[in-house]
Amino acid sequence: MTRTRPDSAVDETKLPTDIWVLVAGAFIVAIGYGIIAPVLPQFAESFGLGVTAATIVVSSFAFFRLVSAPAGGRLVNRLGERPVYVTGLLIVAASTFAVALAQTYWQLLLFRALGGLGSTMFTVSAMALIIRLAPPTARARAAGRYATAFLLGNIFGPVVGGLMAGWGMRVPFLVYAVALVIAAAVVYFRLGRNERLLAAEAKAAEERAAEDGDPEPDPANGTAAGESPEPDTVEPDRSTMRFREAWQDSAYRAALVSVLAHGWTSMGIRVAIYPLFALHVLGAGAGVSGLALTVFALGNTVAVAAVGRWADRLGRRPFILTGLLIMGVSTIALGFSGSVAVFFVLSAIAGIGAGLLNPSQQAVVADVVGPHRAGGVVLSRYQMAMDTGAIFGPIIAGLLAESLGYSAAFAVSGAVVLLAFVVWLSGRETLPSREDGSQPAQR
Repeated sequence: MTRTRPDSAVDETKLPTDIWVLVAGAFIVAIGYGIIAPVLPQFAESFGLGVTAATIVVSSFAFFRLVSAPAGGRLVNRLGERPVYVTGLLIVAASTFAVALAQTYWQLLLFRALGGLGSTMFTVSAMALIIRLAPPTARARAAGRYATAFLLGNIFGPVVGGLMAGWGMRVPFLVYAVALVIAAAVVYFRLGRNERLLAAEAKAAEERAAEDGDPEPDPANGTAAGESPEPDTVEPDRSTMRFREAWQDSAYRAALVSVLAHGWTSMGIRVAIYPLFALHVLGAGAGVSGLALTVFALGNTVAVAAVGRWADRLGRRPFILTGLLIMGVSTIALGFSGSVAVFFVLSAIAGIGAGLLNPSQQAVVADVVGPHRAGGVVLSRYQMAMDTGAIFGPIIAGLLAESLGYSAAFAVSGAVVLLAFVVWLSGRETLPSREDGSQPAQR
């Protein structure tokens, strides 16, 4: 059943300053990644080992993200979100700087792969921070703003990278490394500042209460002795949510399937198959291939910017189901594009579907974990599902394209998305109740 909030309830829920700090950090990271994305395959190929060796460098980053995700989740549970986030960014910065200095292909492969370890750390911890900091009535909006920052960075990053084309292939990696250090500094100092301000305010309130002769605060819950604690001042329970517990929730199980489909299509075949289809089937040049990716990103950005507020009002499921249906049908239709114009239109539609899906399914996972539980392992499994789709989707689609043609590759990829749609038909709505913030019953 769809849950609806009055407009005023949505408008009054403002995103905390810390969320905007994370959004700023995401934009810096994304624009830096956009700078190196067009250069990395060419840089790898410059060592003279061929196209396959170059693509292995690109895939090694995602592969190491996948294998390190469980450890990243445990680190978040043990050390906390902010230290893991900052450390992950600095690891990627160091590995990117090393890539710029690589003298052999194997050095390049090793340094780029190590960056995947740091990427997992800051990705999982960022999701955990959003869950903890965003109000329950604004989780989809917070996830949408964070995703929009990444999308805008990925749109403008290649433009900046193109302006650096004459500076050599190593310079973009140095620029990206510096950008990551800046992002780490922004998150470390701004989030730390907000936490110190809150602590200072709490201490000042205690001192004023003591001067006024008020009862001593109860150290267990921050209230005066003998008084009932207010709901929003109770010390949160930071117990750990285990994967087995989350797996019992139909919404979490469905989210794992849909994020795998999202990784397969939006992150996998979009980068690996779209350009090849434009080149070999439509006879278009490299410029058209790149423009198709931009059109997809623009459609994604428009949808993401709008969906957050509405998913926090009407529920997560309507947008997840609509996004999966749009993305699945348009992906299948892409394989039958007969012109560049049709290809562009369908790319934009697929981007809109992905934009409706992603913030909503991230909000579902946030709802399942909740702000008072440590869910690093649960979040890492979610990240692993997406990386699995991003790694194996292009490989399977590539084999299908070579053996049966591109139409078959797009058809199977779209079918994976529609399978996720079917799974979500039995997934529960997780939007918390406006009255008390409680979750709908699990099923």
